[in-house]
Amino acid sequence: MYVKMLTFGSSEWNDMVALRDEVLRRPLGLQFTAEYLQKEKYDFLFGLYDGESLMACLILSPGEERSIQMRQVAVSFLMQGKGLGKQLVTASERWAINNGYTKMFCHARATAAPFYLLLGYHIVGEPFTEVSIEHFYMEKELVH
Repeated sequence: MYVKMLTFGSSEWNDMVALRDEVLRRPLGLQFTAEYLQKEKYDFLFGLYDGESLMACLILSPGEERSIQMRQVAVSFLMQGKGLGKQLVTASERWAINNGYTKMFCHARATAAPFYLLLGYHIVGEPFTEVSIEHFYMEKELVH
């Protein structure tokens, strides 16, 4: 397994959109809009591969004051629970540290909050609703 950065608009990016649609959107009866996807050209896109097959992905979007938002974390249904999410998040944190970011944050689905807690993230504030389900704002200070 290896992690690599993807290029917006590439065939690998298209695979990433398809994985996110399958894991994150379709189960909620949602779909991506062209306008929503267009914003990703300014983001950092990561994929976790087994050979040529995309197994997991996430997006990092720069925030304010050396913070970066982790979002759209998706692991193939067949590969969930095998440590791929942890491997991908850890790699993205390393990348963020190496690129001068000092804090990573996310809007974690309530069902994913325990995963992020195990990785050192903490909940800030009260739960909120986003894409029709409960989320938590979670953050982690990034240290070298």
